[in-house]
Amino acid sequence: MLKTVVCVSGGGTNLQAILDGIAQGAIRNVQIVRVISNNRKAYALERAALARIDAVCVSPRDYEDRERFNEAFLQKVEEADPDLIVLAGFLVVIPPQLIRRYENRIINIHPSLIPSFCGKGYYGLKVHEAALARGVKVTGATVHFVDEGTDTGPILMQKAVAVMDGDTPQSLQRRVMEEAEWVILPRCLDLIATGRVTVTDGQAHIAE
Repeated sequence: MLKTVVCVSGGGTNLQAILDGIAQGAIRNVQIVRVISNNRKAYALERAALARIDAVCVSPRDYEDRERFNEAFLQKVEEADPDLIVLAGFLVVIPPQLIRRYENRIINIHPSLIPSFCGKGYYGLKVHEAALARGVKVTGATVHFVDEGTDTGPILMQKAVAVMDGDTPQSLQRRVMEEAEWVILPRCLDLIATGRVTVTDGQAHIAE
């Protein structure tokens, strides 16, 4: 069983997609052992409570500086002793020591087709605002492993979504979630948990 910690800052729709995938048998051999949020008001914490999953808040606002927050965050992760960490809309910079300790065991879902509209400053609606401003005809979502850069780790899976005439950032965000994020994130969890994913020379590979 792949013990998994899910980190989230907001509503937790990707967390719900994972919970639904486990319940429906689409995600095998995965147990969510803890949900961590930096936001006490995040609905994701309520989703975890409803699913009877341990949920904690670790907010940078509660600590004197980033170093102390990083220590507290690392402690909350390590208490759960995870095999995998999933960043499902987590709007906090991950401590480098955590990335090194869990090398190739942290994945993130990003709402664009990396390398487009990614990196510093690209998160949430800002990604979709930028896509619409550029006039792209196709966008999507990417699941990638996390390294010490921003959205620079090995890409595991991507799924394209068409941009429609009249789209707003909100409508595009919703369609990317429904058609891409909620599809590929559960799929990637299942692939990892069933031993079908490897990372070599900076690239992720999926076994048939």
